[in-house]
Amino acid sequence: MTVRTLRTALVAAVTAALAATTVQTAAAAGTERGTAPHAATRAIMEAEVKAGTPGVLGRVQDEHGTWNGSAGVADLTTHRPRLPQDRFRIGSISKAFVSVVLLQLEAEGRLDLDDTVERRLPGVVRGNGHDGNRITVRQLLNHSSGIFNYTDDPGFVERITTGFLEHRYDTYTPRQLVATAVQHRPYFEPGKGWHYSNTNYILAGMIIEKVTGRSYAAEIEKRVIDKAGLRATTLPGTSPRMPSPHGRAYSKLSSAAPGAKVYDVTELNPSWGGAAGEIISTTGDLNRFYRALLRGELLPERQQRELLTTVPMGTEGGRYGLGVSAATLSCGKTVWMHGGGIHGSASLATSDADGRRTTAFNYNDDWRQADFTGLIEAEYCGTKPASGTAANRTLTTLTALR
Repeated sequence: MTVRTLRTALVAAVTAALAATTVQTAAAAGTERGTAPHAATRAIMEAEVKAGTPGVLGRVQDEHGTWNGSAGVADLTTHRPRLPQDRFRIGSISKAFVSVVLLQLEAEGRLDLDDTVERRLPGVVRGNGHDGNRITVRQLLNHSSGIFNYTDDPGFVERITTGFLEHRYDTYTPRQLVATAVQHRPYFEPGKGWHYSNTNYILAGMIIEKVTGRSYAAEIEKRVIDKAGLRATTLPGTSPRMPSPHGRAYSKLSSAAPGAKVYDVTELNPSWGGAAGEIISTTGDLNRFYRALLRGELLPERQQRELLTTVPMGTEGGRYGLGVSAATLSCGKTVWMHGGGIHGSASLATSDADGRRTTAFNYNDDWRQADFTGLIEAEYCGTKPASGTAANRTLTTLTALR
């Protein structure tokens, strides 16, 4: 969910201060089946730490059991390793949670995905070419609405990057975020293209509240978190604090240069992400969620099909469903996934098509382009596609959706 200016494709050399701390690699507790099957994954995690990331955390669940692994540190001051139970902000992986709630409401006959936004939120999406009468709920969820992404607004970008330290505890309402978006022209006419926009999911959260009379957070807790048995997943609302246990989150804010200052950004008011990216979770809970999601345990059959019905992402490559995306790996396997980014945290959750194998990874920085492509290929294919191949380009695009 972080804006593009928070990320860069630079593979930065680690600074002297970071180099002194990234000296530990922790194999975590859990059901182990040996390190050999995950050697390639562990090697990538260790390489990422050597390249400048303070710490990487990962978990894989499959028919053989659970593998937990980490590299680097959770805290640059204490140097403690990252642990499987550590919580972190998952950013836009939150979108699948929101999508599931709306699909459940459709199954109950309380809304239709082809309802217009204007019907559900009268007068909210208007101005500068935006027209809620022409946009459907489905188009919000698959990012074909054309609505401008509020996190691309220059003033907003400034507040959450160079102005972060001054504004880290500011509260934003959903209406304020949507108002920021409609100050700009839409990207295209509804249904005539594809463009990732966090505004879509802010509106989706507003629709949940309008239909149910309860907050989207309360509905996610009841319909997803409780149903899937997620014991460490929370929606903090406007609270800046992280529940324990957790490590620290680090950012260079507006710069990715090797010598740029590193800031501790663990505390922040996540209302700027709202329904598009406020959730806090763990690698274990993300594995449980994606397993339940892909096995069809959260939705009736019809809504499950809608969840996994994709639209092309145009020249960006890949295909996007309703809060999840799909990619074919170099070995021919199909994997469903979503990335998530917010200050000091970059995450990825994946599953194969039947939920038998799930993975979750988290980096505790935001200034490097995380090698999620390598981690996915290592886990599902045992290799990494050569740079420039179609598989590599598609995965790079999909894992950058935050």
